[in-house]
Amino acid sequence: MPRPKIARRISCRPAYQCFKPNGVPMSELTAILLAADELEALKLVDVNGLNQQAAALALGVSRQTLGNIVASARHKVAKALVGGMALELASPLTSDREKE
Repeated sequence: MPRPKIARRISCRPAYQCFKPNGVPMSELTAILLAADELEALKLVDVNGLNQQAAALALGVSRQTLGNIVASARHKVAKALVGGMALELASPLTSDREKE
């Protein structure tokens, strides 16, 4: 039985629901879900420039957990960009890290 997921402090909401290659209908694309905590971690570390310790504190998780979340988010973004896939952004209320 997995441990219960610790509640994260999510302060940003995505401006859009998805990003996809131009000119390709969404129905023809494979979609990758970027969870709300993954988007928040990317924002804190890559946009705001916080170190992992400060970002982990802001997100309400351990530094190791933040590192795992950032690594997962970067992998998904890179996979979507390189593979020409759609990137769906989950809202904080519907975040499900298992869908990919």
